[in-house]
Amino acid sequence: MTYKIRTLEEQLASVQDAIEKIESGAQEYQIGGRKLTRADLATLYAREAALRSAIAAQNGQNVSYARMDMT
Repeated sequence: MTYKIRTLEEQLASVQDAIEKIESGAQEYQIGGRKLTRADLATLYAREAALRSAIAAQNGQNVSYARMDMT
């Protein structure tokens, strides 16, 4: 089995897609007889911040990102 190495930008897009789906009400869903649950938002927000920082560092920027949940 081979694994595709995804860029930081691709990983960030995946994390942001998961965040968007959860925020729009798709935290948990069922397909056929299988029930699927996405990661919790706190974990995804932390991963998003880490990826943004890594991308900034990769691009020679010294930027920190924070995301606040106002709910």
